[in-house]
Amino acid sequence: MPIKVGMVSLGCSKNLVDSERMLYKLKSHGYQLVTEPGMADIAVVNTCGFIKSAKEEAIETILELGQLKAEGSLKKIVITGCLTERYKEEAAELFPEADAVIGIGNNKDIIDVLDHVLANERYINFAPKLDAEITGKRIISTLPFFTYLKVAEGCSNCCTYCSIPQIRGKFRSIPMEKVLEEARFMAENGVTELVVIAQDTSRYGEDLYGESKLPQLLRELCRIDGLKRIRTLYCYPERITDELLETIASEEKLVKYLEIPIQHCDKDILSRMNRWGDPEKLEALFTHIREKIPGVILRTTLITGFPGETEEQFNELAEFIKKIRFDRLGCFPYSREEGTKSYDFPDQIDEEVSTHRADIIMEQQMLISAENNEKLLGSEFVAVVEGFDKFGECWFGRTENDAPDIDGKVFFTSSRRLSIGEYVRIKITDTLDYDLIGEVID
Repeated sequence: MPIKVGMVSLGCSKNLVDSERMLYKLKSHGYQLVTEPGMADIAVVNTCGFIKSAKEEAIETILELGQLKAEGSLKKIVITGCLTERYKEEAAELFPEADAVIGIGNNKDIIDVLDHVLANERYINFAPKLDAEITGKRIISTLPFFTYLKVAEGCSNCCTYCSIPQIRGKFRSIPMEKVLEEARFMAENGVTELVVIAQDTSRYGEDLYGESKLPQLLRELCRIDGLKRIRTLYCYPERITDELLETIASEEKLVKYLEIPIQHCDKDILSRMNRWGDPEKLEALFTHIREKIPGVILRTTLITGFPGETEEQFNELAEFIKKIRFDRLGCFPYSREEGTKSYDFPDQIDEEVSTHRADIIMEQQMLISAENNEKLLGSEFVAVVEGFDKFGECWFGRTENDAPDIDGKVFFTSSRRLSIGEYVRIKITDTLDYDLIGEVID
């Protein structure tokens, strides 16, 4: 009987792509893939180690798998990813239940790693992080019609609160021909929606070609038969060019949606973060984007409680959000991470204060979102079907205005049976704070 392997992929979509590459290797070498670790002989945990909450989730997951191993239902545990890469000195000692503790540079050798643990060896190895595989075949683990397309690895921006450069290394773009080859493979296998990702997608190509090639890459992706929606996440505000905006505005397959993490608006806070901008520059940018791409959906992320953030600076941020009225927004309390420059900054903010400030921003955004949604009553959208809610007795999916995993959904009724991945026209009949309710009209 084939050996059963279960993959637990934690953290961001970029980590998920790494997991999918390991899954492809495992299946190609005869391992049987299972979705539940409790049904597996071997569990592989691809961890996240970015912020405190992610580390806690990873540790909890490993301990739960250790309990399954102690009970005998699971034979071996392999841990890899950002947590082990970040804490390589301590990881093997911290997790005695793990049969292998490896870094991200070892993921490409996952078959060799399993050979060691199946020979009852405890395998500890950390290959250079710059050896991490940045392209290759994958098994799609998302819904079959959409997937993430990672176009670069690492980051060179060095924001003072962020541990990604020390974990993942410097920014390195994947050659365009490799990206397009992977995208074509996905389209040939039924993918209709691509989400283009990197730590800083707007920087794509600078290291290889001397300038950003994101607009050109997006235009080339639009030429691929079978793709219907292409979305771009994680564009830095200082790298938004007119060429990028004109490309998004003119290409039919590019959804009119931009995710631009600004983190704050106050000039001094942004300077201490090693980030670009001030209220005037940021407002001018978003006004310009809305002029260039009529109806564009703007998404951002924010951090509250950064060291030294005064009540006045927080209030400035809250007023800025009211003024700009982002369509989508995520706000997170500052996480003090060892090894980052801001860890040693003076004037650290109490965690309760940071969390309270984040809650205020999200409550404010909920009202903005609800008001925006109410304006959509009677409108029609094309939605992709993601599933059927048996409790609500209705279908659910997303319009092009919502990204997978992070944005809202539309719930709708239909007089006929629908298929996952089918695109249907919806009329909006009711709204919630973040979600829409409608009915199929075609």
